Amino acid sequence: MTGVIDYGVGNLFSLMSSLKAVGEQAELSSDPSVLRACDRIILPGVGAFRAAMDKLKEKKLDAFVKDYAATGKSVMGICLGMQLLFDKSYEFGVTDGLGLIRGEVLPLEDALKEKGFDYKVPHMGWNSLNLVNAENNDLGLKQGDFVYYVHSFYAPKGEYTVAYSDYGVPVTGVAAAGNVIGCQFHPEKSGNVGLKILKAFCAL
Repeated sequence: MTGVIDYGVGNLFSLMSSLKAVGEQAELSSDPSVLRACDRIILPGVGAFRAAMDKLKEKKLDAFVKDYAATGKSVMGICLGMQLLFDKSYEFGVTDGLGLIRGEVLPLEDALKEKGFDYKVPHMGWNSLNLVNAENNDLGLKQGDFVYYVHSFYAPKGEYTVAYSDYGVPVTGVAAAGNVIGCQFHPEKSGNVGLKILKAFCAL
């Protein structure tokens, strides 16, 4: 059983449908007692970092996610959900995240300008993955896998990066710290590759 955290951020229909497609029983809930009984949890999210953190705190789900991760069970963050796993974000000021993966979430536009690139922001569409941390590749990723992104802030490539995509700067596509995994892209919108990733996570 996979728990999907419902905290009022994002359209969850595609994710729930994708989990069903890979044969996984999923429970969508904002109740920590329900989620705690699940074998693993997914933290989805779209929108702004600060607003999402505020909603997690309102429902006391920020503390729950930290406590759940401490049990050793698997946690996956998707898109904004991945960013929330990091120490902090600079979106609309500085906001602390969950601190489950070391690092910061930075504005992609600033990084592109610094490098002299005039790429569109948000980074939207398909991009390929480059593997850099094969020993933490629990999701069955392959070099060159194409996945679907929609984001304006990003985690720079670092020690936690399992795979990245090149968009003028190396954008962390998958990050991992022990049992905590993040996907900046949307597996539920990434076709067969995305379904493969979700199925692999549900087998952890």
